[in-house]
Amino acid sequence: MKIKGKIKSLNDDELLEVYKKERQADYFAELYKRYIPLVYGLCLKYLENKTDAQDAVMDIYEGLTEKVMIYEIRNFRTWLYSVAKNHCFKQRNKESKLIFVDFEQNIMENEEDFTLLDREKSEEEEQALNFCLNELNVEQKRSVELFYFEDKSYLDIVDLTGYSLSKVKSYIQNGKRNLKNCILKVLNLKDKI
Repeated sequence: MKIKGKIKSLNDDELLEVYKKERQADYFAELYKRYIPLVYGLCLKYLENKTDAQDAVMDIYEGLTEKVMIYEIRNFRTWLYSVAKNHCFKQRNKESKLIFVDFEQNIMENEEDFTLLDREKSEEEEQALNFCLNELNVEQKRSVELFYFEDKSYLDIVDLTGYSLSKVKSYIQNGKRNLKNCILKVLNLKDKI
C-alpha cells in the first residue's frame, strides 16, 4: 500500500490498519501524534507533574507499538484513553507504594465457600477444574486464568485483554460462579458412579 504522501489525510482506522499490515513506524507516529495533547493532559491530571507526564507520554507510545498489534481496536481514541489512564494509575501506585483495595470486590472474589482455586486439590478436583475451565466462555476463561493463576490485577487484565474494567470484574465473578457450579456438578456425578 503506497500512500506515504497522503499519510496526514488518512483517518485513525486507516492509519492503524496500514501500520498493522506494514509495520512502518511513521503511520503509527502520525496516529499517536494526533492524541498527544489528550494523553499529556490525562497524564498531567493523574501524575500532577509536568516531567512525569511528559515521560508517561513517551512510555505509553513505546508500549503501544506492540499492544496495537495484539488487540482488536474498534475506537482508537477510547482505547488509547483507557491505556493511558491505566498507565498513570500504575505509575502513581508504584511511586506511592500504596495498595488500593476494593474491599467489596475483594470479598466477593474470595468467598469462603469456594476455595478450589487457592488450595491443594485432589486429582479428581484438578481434573474437574480443568474440564470446567474449558467449559467457560473465552472471556471468562481468560479473565479467571489471569486473575487466579497468573495473579494479575483487574487493571493488568484490562491492559492484556482490552476488555473494560467492568467487563473484567463481571467475567471473573460470573466465571468463578460458573466454575463452582460446574465443578460441584462434575464431582457430584463422579460420586454417584
